[in-house]
Amino acid sequence: MKFDDAHQDALRDILTWRRDVRHFRSDPIEAEVLAAIEASVDYAPSVGNSRPWRFVRVQTEAVREIVIASFENSNEAAALDYAEDEATDYRALKLAGLREAPVHIAVFTAPNPEEGRGLGRQTMPEMLAYSTVGAINTMWLVARSLNVGIGWVSILEPAAVCDALDVPEDWQLTGYLCLGYPQEDHDTPELQRRGWQSNTETVWIDR
Repeated sequence: MKFDDAHQDALRDILTWRRDVRHFRSDPIEAEVLAAIEASVDYAPSVGNSRPWRFVRVQTEAVREIVIASFENSNEAAALDYAEDEATDYRALKLAGLREAPVHIAVFTAPNPEEGRGLGRQTMPEMLAYSTVGAINTMWLVARSLNVGIGWVSILEPAAVCDALDVPEDWQLTGYLCLGYPQEDHDTPELQRRGWQSNTETVWIDR
């Protein structure tokens, strides 16, 4: 298929307006919209067609509370790593929408899936985790095209999340996602708007 200017413009808009969302409305995501977002993962690339990602819908309130507690503990521990004035700025940031987001999804990587038969990962086994990240990004862009926001929560204790979800011992936590309709849309990252970190130029090197 050959894509035209309209396709390219639409993709550019989606990329520009894709944000790490932390401020969600409480409205539920319609079943058909959520199903379309979940189905998009099937289009993601993976090393050797291994498809190492494992998605867990986190629906139980008690389990969500464990995840929230893990975030709060990890977030406070992270604040203590900063100098006093920076710690104040850090604590003022809203770094997760765990309580507001109607949908939680934990994403794991299986470290040795039978699929793919080892192709492409003998010298770089980390390609499995990279493949899972690619699946997350695919879902993220499709969600944005459907006006749904995603927030990727990384300030967590992986062991606590794995224990709470009772997943196989060898699964590795790659991402914890909050999904929902954003309270507002922005074309710039929140950390940039809040003065924490401006976007820096990408480094390209010729050899």
